[in-house]
Amino acid sequence: MSTAEVIEQALSLKAADRYLLLEMLHFSLDKSDPEIDKVWHEEILRRIKAFDEDRLETVSMEEVFRNL
Repeated sequence: MSTAEVIEQALSLKAADRYLLLEMLHFSLDKSDPEIDKVWHEEILRRIKAFDEDRLETVSMEEVFRNL
């Protein structure tokens, strides 16, 4: 079955079924990459340590919202 045929069949589905298909397709693409997760985890730990040691410049929530 070609991609065009799959699309044609998908578009002929009821709205609820198209939504379910959309959710399933999105979920299949939204997989985390263990290598990226590892890098982010290390960065998070680095930032927490910097914050705990007062080496991280911070901005108050009020200032953030005031500048929006």
